[in-house]
Amino acid sequence: MSYEVIDGGVTAANGFKAAGVAAGIKYTGRKDMAMIYSEKPAVAAGMFTSNVVKAAPVKHDMEVVETSPFVQAVVANSGIANAATGEQGMKVCRETAKAVAAALAIPENAVLIGSTGVIGDQIPMDRVLPGIAALADALSDTRQAAADAEAAIMTTDTVPKEIAVRTVIGGKTVTIGGMSKGSGMIHPNMCTMLAYICTDCSISKEMLDKAAHLDIPDTFNMITVDGDTSTNDTYLLMANGLAENPVIDSEGEDFDIFMEALHYVNTYLARAMAKDGEGATALFEVKVVNADTKENAKMLARSVAGSALCKAAVFGHDANFGRILCALGYSGAGFDPEKVTLDFESRAGKVRVFEKGVKTGFSEEEATAVLSEDEVTVVADMDEGDASAVAYGCDLSYDYVKINADYRS
Repeated sequence: MSYEVIDGGVTAANGFKAAGVAAGIKYTGRKDMAMIYSEKPAVAAGMFTSNVVKAAPVKHDMEVVETSPFVQAVVANSGIANAATGEQGMKVCRETAKAVAAALAIPENAVLIGSTGVIGDQIPMDRVLPGIAALADALSDTRQAAADAEAAIMTTDTVPKEIAVRTVIGGKTVTIGGMSKGSGMIHPNMCTMLAYICTDCSISKEMLDKAAHLDIPDTFNMITVDGDTSTNDTYLLMANGLAENPVIDSEGEDFDIFMEALHYVNTYLARAMAKDGEGATALFEVKVVNADTKENAKMLARSVAGSALCKAAVFGHDANFGRILCALGYSGAGFDPEKVTLDFESRAGKVRVFEKGVKTGFSEEEATAVLSEDEVTVVADMDEGDASAVAYGCDLSYDYVKINADYRS
């Protein structure tokens, strides 16, 4: 491992500041607007929802990431998604970018915007504008500032999701820090997911974009809570170069070191979102090993992690391997069922429940103990090749329905 995990979030890397304030966007008495600011112009890469219905801030960010030579600020709100809001929603984005640009003395096309919350409601600009001013005044590079920004983008999340790592590239210390939110409507195809990653690495825009597109398919796109792909899914990766390492402008050892550290950050945040799924009591991890192709391994793993019946079985601590076999079978990937072996694993141990097409004589009590932990893994050995994949999900509890039945109230 060429990186060190440190305590931190979006302010961990050199030159990044953050803030979180209560602007009263929808709720009172809680932080609901966040800002991230880079003291130096940063190159940016982004990946966004594949949902045809895209929120206004997603459309705004897609254009900025594609056309702007650099970015310097992100402002995000919780409570209202600014999705399905027509031309007024886009006007809000333009006015927000203009106000942030004025407050920070940066170009309007260097401002990225994020929103998360209820779909269909309009953003109240009479609350956003004072919020932007307050954020600009509160910007800081402290650890608390990062935590405040994370708190401000949470909706039904029950725990904050922040991480930072440090590595060495070209003799220089490089730091990557990130935060994310997401608990329900999580089934990314690029989760309602927002993820912001800040690094002081010196890297070209082209290689930063390559890094995002190489890693997201194996991390954020391998999580699922409820099978619903949000209108607002946004992943933004920003690099300001203040580490002063030799510029990474091609693949090689330096790029590999950066990718290893980035992969840890992305995986940590993705797992944290899956574990904090609405109403969840356990992380449900599905590892597919020895599949014939990487594509099929991913299809198989995501099918099991996304199965309502498999998720319910984990909640009930029930070693009902038939549901797992069923989910593998309808995944779309071809395989020989007579070769499949299934194991359940957790901190409580490991139990084999199915081997080479036949049920084993496993102990139900032992299996229940393994499935009673807050992190549970199913390992499906397909015996078809050497490809593997991991999907991250959560169990399905009664509380998921309760939370989503009155989400707008």
